[in-house]
This record gives sequence, C-alpha cells and structure tokens, in this order.
Amino acid sequence: MLETQTISETEEMIQNNSDYTLFSWSKQKGISPIAVKYGKGVYLYDYDDKRYIDFSSGLMNVNIGHGNQRVTDAVVKQMQEISYVTPSCVTKVRGELGKKLASITPEGLNKTLFTVCGATAIDNAIKLARLFTGRHKIIAKYRAFHGASYGSMSAGGDPRKIPADAQQAPNFVHVEDPFCYRCPFGQTLGSCQYECASHVERVIEFEGPENVAAILMEGESGSSGCIKYPPNYFKKIKAICDKHGILLIVDEVMSGFGRTGKWFGIDNHGVVPDIIATAKGLTAGYLPMGALIVSDKIAAHYEDKPLMLGLTYSAHPVGCAAALEVLKIYEYENMVANAAAMGKYIEEKMEELKAKHPSIGDFRNTGLLGCIELVKNRTTKEPMAPFNAKPNEMEVMNKVAAKIKELGMYTFVRWNYIFVAPPLCITKEQIDEGLAIISQAIAIADNYVI
Repeated sequence: MLETQTISETEEMIQNNSDYTLFSWSKQKGISPIAVKYGKGVYLYDYDDKRYIDFSSGLMNVNIGHGNQRVTDAVVKQMQEISYVTPSCVTKVRGELGKKLASITPEGLNKTLFTVCGATAIDNAIKLARLFTGRHKIIAKYRAFHGASYGSMSAGGDPRKIPADAQQAPNFVHVEDPFCYRCPFGQTLGSCQYECASHVERVIEFEGPENVAAILMEGESGSSGCIKYPPNYFKKIKAICDKHGILLIVDEVMSGFGRTGKWFGIDNHGVVPDIIATAKGLTAGYLPMGALIVSDKIAAHYEDKPLMLGLTYSAHPVGCAAALEVLKIYEYENMVANAAAMGKYIEEKMEELKAKHPSIGDFRNTGLLGCIELVKNRTTKEPMAPFNAKPNEMEVMNKVAAKIKELGMYTFVRWNYIFVAPPLCITKEQIDEGLAIISQAIAIADNYVI
C-alpha cells in the first residue's frame, strides 16, 4: 500500500497561495515567501513560530508596529455602527479625521479628499492640479516611485513601468535627481552650485512654464534609495514654482506620519506645498486608505464650483476609524519623537558598520527612512548591483537578501540597497538586534569588494 504523503500547515498555506494567487513584482515560480501567522510590535511570526524582525515596516507603512489592538477595537466599533456610506453622506469619524489632519499638516492645508491608497491620492493630485491651473504638464523625477496605477506610474521614473507601457501616459516630464552621492552634474557638496535645481527650471523653460501645472516630488525619497535632498533644494524648487505659478505637489505616501521624525517629510525642509498626497502611515497599513490634502486657496476655488474628483470608497468610515485611531496612537506613544531619536541612534551605529564593512558605500537616512547602498569599490562607487539590475546581475545581493531572511529579518532589498525603516515604536535594543543581522549579511558582500 502506498503511503499518503502529508504536508505541514505552512507548506499547504504557501501551496494555496502559489496555486491560486499572483505575486506583485515577482516571477511566480521558485519563490519562498514568509508564511506570516501573526505580528506583534516590530516582529512577524510564521507558522513554525520563527520570529522575524521587520526592519522595513512591511513596505514602509506599518509605522505603529504590528498587532495593535486599539486599531482593531476602533474598526470593530465603527463596523457595528455603519460600515459604508456613499461619499455624499457624512459620518462623525470622517469629520473628526479631517479636523485631526488639519492640526498636524503644514499651515494652510486644512481640507482633505480621502482616497483608497497612495496611487489614487497621486492620481487625484495630478487631476486636481490640471483642473485648478488649466495647464497639463507635470514635472517629476526619474528616481521616484509614485504608485502603480497608470497615472501615478507614469509620473514616477521607476523602470518597473517600462514593460507595461514604454510610452506612458502623456504630459509627464522627468528631471534628474539631486543625488549627491552620485551627482549627475559632477558636483560635490563643497562646490555645489545647485545645478540640480537650475536644471529643473531649464526644463520648465523648454516645456513652457504656461503649460506646467505642477512639480511632483517626494517629501523624502523612499524606494528609489532614500536620496537625500541637499540643504535648501526644496526652497529653490518652491521658489521656481512661485515664480511661474506652478503648484508644488508633495508625495508623502511613504515619508508621511512620523516616518522621517516629523509629521511629514516636507516639514524637514521649511516649505509649505500646495498639495500633499499621502497614504501608508495614515492607517499604518492596517486598512487601505489614502488622502489628498489641499491648500486653503485650492479649497476656496471649489466653494462655488464642482470638484470633479470622486471615488466609490472615498472617506470609507472603517478606514477613517482606523486612521483616526492610528493618529491617536502616534501621539499617545510619542512615536514621531521616537522616530527622530532612533534615527540618530541608527546613524551612529551605521558609522561603526561602515568602519567594519568595506562594501558599504553610503548610508542615507532621515528619521526612520534609511537605505544602505552597497558598492564593490568605495572610490569608483561601482554598485554591487546596478540600477534596474537584471536577474543575473543580482547574484551578490540575492545572497545578502537570503542571509537576512535566514537570520530572522524581513526587510526591503532592492538592487544594491538594503532598507532600514523599522516601525516607529522600535527600541535601541531592537535596532541593535536588526543591525547585527544586517552586518552578518553584508559580510557576504564584503567578499566581492575590489
């Protein structure tokens, strides 16, 4: 008699997911995902009770940490009252959330259109900029990711958009990044003439300022490598906008809600934008939700004119309940200040790792939004894997990523980048634990330094 082969609960779970679901940004065979059973604080646990420290807050969104039952309770309470109303109706929680956001956003941004996610926030920001100005072109950066819808993906310069539509949606114009570590203009901070900013103005002149509706930039760079803005760069960009009557849209999907040690990334730069598009940390990933926050000037424009933007799930009551409770948790647990303090601690510890590992070319960080860039040579800055690396160019980084997972860490690894963006509730002891794992993994890359 043939014996029936049994499989574990974990194996069955992974098999069901592989057989009946599709994975984003990935080949569909030969992958080995973590089978997550539950999460608590900065940790994830699989079905075999293996613990993983989450060093990228999921996708830089689980800002309050995993498993906070205050959010669960708020969501359940709201669902017991009303789970959905059309956006033309109002709920108590919608008004309370809007009022709360107005208390933490930059001065003069007091009204919010709630969306479903970050991509829909960006899409609606673009539409609103065009409607408000009567212009059509959007200036954005090459090294930026703004979402995966056609509009938001076209706005970004991320190469993931190229296979889907190399022609992209029309009227998006891209500019070089102020990437000081790899300055496209060959300048250094000591002799910098802010060519990165004057370059933006030249492009606007070429395109015709009267055609440009908005400049779209991240409050702080995220998945493109946490590229740090040089001092006063954002002020120069805002001055260009003001000069030409162009709106400034700031993408705070990843950098918003304490991630950078301030409520919003733009708060680090002393600039007030016209529009903020945000999501992720708004609900800390507990439910999908986004927000489009606009200046009082834009809001006033639509007091007697119809605002031609809308979504079926705009201001979803359950999403609003989750978001409002998450904002309360940030304040109650002092998480924004903790992000700033822990970010400084990480920067101190990274100096020790730089001295130990010759493959660390650069570490760029703001609060708890950080990225380690690995190189084969610190002098030439040859990357351990190139921009938009092909699978055969990822050999070293795949080994590094595999070691990170083996040692009990989940974090975002892309090209030659290792992201360091843990939940805002993290402690020094947990940072030490995480950096010790990363150090062991980076030791693999050190063997490839030339």
